[in-house]
Amino acid sequence: MKVYEFGEADKPVIMLFPGTCCYWKSNFGHVIPGLSEHFRTLVVSYSGFDETEHSTFISELDETEKIEQYIREKLDGKLYAAYGCSLGGSFVSLLVSRRKVHIEHAIIGSSDMDQAPKWLAKLETAIMIPMFYPLITGKGSSMFQKMFEKKMNDGNDSSDYMKRFMEIMKGDGSLDMSFISKASMKNQFCTDLYTKVGEHIHVPGTVIHVFYAKKMGEKYQDRYKLHFADPDIREFDLQHEELLLDADRWVKEVCDACMILDLSLIHIS
Repeated sequence: MKVYEFGEADKPVIMLFPGTCCYWKSNFGHVIPGLSEHFRTLVVSYSGFDETEHSTFISELDETEKIEQYIREKLDGKLYAAYGCSLGGSFVSLLVSRRKVHIEHAIIGSSDMDQAPKWLAKLETAIMIPMFYPLITGKGSSMFQKMFEKKMNDGNDSSDYMKRFMEIMKGDGSLDMSFISKASMKNQFCTDLYTKVGEHIHVPGTVIHVFYAKKMGEKYQDRYKLHFADPDIREFDLQHEELLLDADRWVKEVCDACMILDLSLIHIS
């Protein structure tokens, strides 16, 4: 695991957590310049998903412990804010609920918060990884990959969203993603499903903000209310992590949630 840092040291610290199988730079590279005007910005690059390391993602809890150790050693155990994209929302939830470090503003970025018993998680992983792995890494091919690429090139609003969403997962195709092992992808996908994040999470001094993508469906809002005792649910008429695709708007919403007051400096086109 590595952590990349941007911005001035005297600004409040925000830590960003990528989504499932996402490359840190493609996931957050487009928002880092704007965010770093207001925050000391740290981006986690998970074990097994960084081209500078020869490592394997073991489990969500194993990675959480590494992150906690980093925050304790480098940041005195405290974060002003954290944002979790999709799977990253599970990491933020675990960090809050385990209470080994403290986060003042914990932002869940339209995470689906899917939970499953271990046997079902393993079954879903066995089905999904053979389809998903070629799509992300370019190693081999699958019928799913061909269907997905066809849909991305259909030229409608849905295909545009899919294309842009894939870019935050693996970039524009210029990066060779073959360094990601099937074991890392499998372990990340599977352990995220069966690792319990807790229910009715409440920690004094921590505010849970949820960027709820309304087009995902009401059941996800119900999940947020199950997992968090008193979440600040911010509703957007958007799809999963679609807000993150709009860098200026996303930075403004993060600053607003975290009570960063100089919003006049943020340009919204």
